[in-house]
Amino acid sequence: MKSFVFRKKAMNILMIGLTGLCTLMTGAILFFFLGYLVSRGASSLNWAFFTKLPAPVGEIGGGMANAIVGSGKVLLLATLIGVPIGFLGGVYLNEYAGATMAFVIRYATDLLNGVPSIVIGIVVYALVVHPMGHFSTFAGGVALGIMMIPISVRSTEEFLHAVPMSLREAAIALGASKWKAIVTVIIPAAIRGIVTGTMLDFARVAGETAPLLFTALGNQFWSPGWNHETATLPFVVYTYALSAYQDWHRQAWAAGFVLLMLVLGINVTARLILSRGSYRPSGGA
Repeated sequence: MKSFVFRKKAMNILMIGLTGLCTLMTGAILFFFLGYLVSRGASSLNWAFFTKLPAPVGEIGGGMANAIVGSGKVLLLATLIGVPIGFLGGVYLNEYAGATMAFVIRYATDLLNGVPSIVIGIVVYALVVHPMGHFSTFAGGVALGIMMIPISVRSTEEFLHAVPMSLREAAIALGASKWKAIVTVIIPAAIRGIVTGTMLDFARVAGETAPLLFTALGNQFWSPGWNHETATLPFVVYTYALSAYQDWHRQAWAAGFVLLMLVLGINVTARLILSRGSYRPSGGA
């Protein structure tokens, strides 16, 4: 009996030590990459990076103002396309779909979420870019918008599903129709979680490069409107990192640092919204 207890305690200590070691290694690797990117990227930032266009090939200096604006335009369009579709799909999935339809939608959503981003880029190229005859900001927004749909659907469904059934019953008991209860009671109760999911969805596609290679492509100048090629930060990082110019490498590190800060800022803000809000996944009204 004593030997059994000893072995059990020893195994418990061993497993706790292994899990702690793995956690430490994971954190160390993460902070190493983050620290390395910060050390290389932050030192390369300057005012010209945010305000000037890229310098001609071979010249030192310039900036990525056009890529910053281009990324903003593409991500704005992607959000306007992907979030409403995903939100409404999540509402239907949680509130209206039967068991069979819900299974089909969830399965299709998970499949879409697993499609490689470069494949989505190729499909959008065939359906949008090729018929239009040129690359464009619009095509880039469509590609990233499609990528946002499945995450938006599932996050909306999960947060709506977590709203207590008592809220639904109370709204219907007061005479509200189902759609009115959804709009005035259920969605407001889950809105903080839905906003959090949307922000994390936005952060997920912010650094995508592969779809933009086939859709928005790139531009050394300002891109007017939505119907022309446009530069984006991920595409510029890819292009500059593969170049033979040392100054371009420096600017690629700077652009990578800016993308890192964007994604990190969105994630932190999303967590704060969820943790400081009144939304309670398992509580009452």
